[in-house]
Amino acid sequence: MASSLSIRGLHAGYGAVRVLSGIDLDVATGETVALLGTNGNGKSTLIKCIAGQVKPTSGRIVAQVDGVEHDLCGLSTEAIVGLGIALVPEGRRLFPKLTVEENLLLGAYRPEARLKLTDSLAFCFDAFPRLKERRRQLAGSMSGGEQQMLAIARALMTLPKILLVDEPSVGLAPILVAKTIDTIAELKARLGLTVLMAEQNFPQAIRIANRGYVLVHGRIELKADDPQTLRDSEIVRRLYLGTA
Repeated sequence: MASSLSIRGLHAGYGAVRVLSGIDLDVATGETVALLGTNGNGKSTLIKCIAGQVKPTSGRIVAQVDGVEHDLCGLSTEAIVGLGIALVPEGRRLFPKLTVEENLLLGAYRPEARLKLTDSLAFCFDAFPRLKERRRQLAGSMSGGEQQMLAIARALMTLPKILLVDEPSVGLAPILVAKTIDTIAELKARLGLTVLMAEQNFPQAIRIANRGYVLVHGRIELKADDPQTLRDSEIVRRLYLGTA
């Protein structure tokens, strides 16, 4: 059933510091939308607003999950996850002194996920064979690429309908970045997910995105309805290619 996001007139910040100004953004059912921008332009803040980790000062965030609309503003992060909205956070944020399997099991804490815990664990180990091999290993002792696999798998353990992915390329070697982005695309297709991905690696992000937005100084400066429009954009050339 339909699972989508609609953001209108969103303003947010930290104390007296405004980070986001008048954000309008949509993610339709089954889409992968790229939220592009260089460091410090508000991508992570926007993702955190959707996840309930930062409270907007004004505006609306509406999620439609299985055809039912929910106003996310004012809801706790726990309640938002309970609706079927999962976050793969920047920096992975694993429990380093717990094993791979323990991290995965903690991801399945909402009631719907607990009912299918065994099936979800089997799915994650099938999707990420390396995690199955290292299920007893402490998460903190794994490589960066393996930790990113675990962060994605942990989010999938919640049985999400909408997946938020914040900077999946951070701290990874180029070959692992490509592999991680490909994995997100494969899982989205297999599970029928709706995906919003914040990413500063422009070439990798647009490989799998249906369309995208460019965020500059907390404002949406470009809304592109297809990847080619992003490639041809003067803003993109200036920010990512150093040309006007």
